[in-house]
Amino acid sequence: MDLTLMGLWSKMGILAKMVVFLLLIMSLLSLWAFIDRLILFLSAKKQSLAFISKVSPLIRDNRLEDVVKVAKSYKNSHIAKVFSAGILEFQAAAEGNTNYDVIEAAKRAIERATVKTSTEMKRWLSLLASVGSTAPFVGLFGTVIGIINAFHGISMEGSGGIGAVAGGIAEALITTAFGIGVAVLAVWFFNYFINKADLFEIEMKNSSSELVDHFIKISGAGE
Repeated sequence: MDLTLMGLWSKMGILAKMVVFLLLIMSLLSLWAFIDRLILFLSAKKQSLAFISKVSPLIRDNRLEDVVKVAKSYKNSHIAKVFSAGILEFQAAAEGNTNYDVIEAAKRAIERATVKTSTEMKRWLSLLASVGSTAPFVGLFGTVIGIINAFHGISMEGSGGIGAVAGGIAEALITTAFGIGVAVLAVWFFNYFINKADLFEIEMKNSSSELVDHFIKISGAGE
């Protein structure tokens, strides 16, 4: 039996090859999701660091309008998004009803922005989770097909020789290995990004907490 990749492929049936193609599509989707999220997360980290360094003196000088203007230049920054939402709500509430709790309004705006940004960052992670959980079963389906074809070969040849079961063995080997490999990569990608997303959410909450403290100081609520 030819155990090279091409040799095993040549022994596979149409249905088993379709399973391999399905797994290939799943692996490409996982790779695409990985690259897409990696670019976003790296950009968010880089832009957030630059944003914080620029707006720190502006916040100390209470130049909140300028902070919002700077935030517009850092569209991928998770910190910029929550700062912009909080400042805009704080200013709108302060300029409106004087009896309105501007601090609570700013807090709620920041919370909404944090949830929205976290959700955006976790986009496509459900795809990775789905691939990671289903790819082994798709591979197992190919394994079952291979076993069925192996028994079919035995019945056709009337014996259990290697030639009779070669096609079924090839199908079982390739689909099983491919399914496990695709699932392992997808799970690795998912775990990496879900941890990063959680860290970014913590950063947003910590930074927004400092911003709220600043609101309390300038509004006199802390007195």
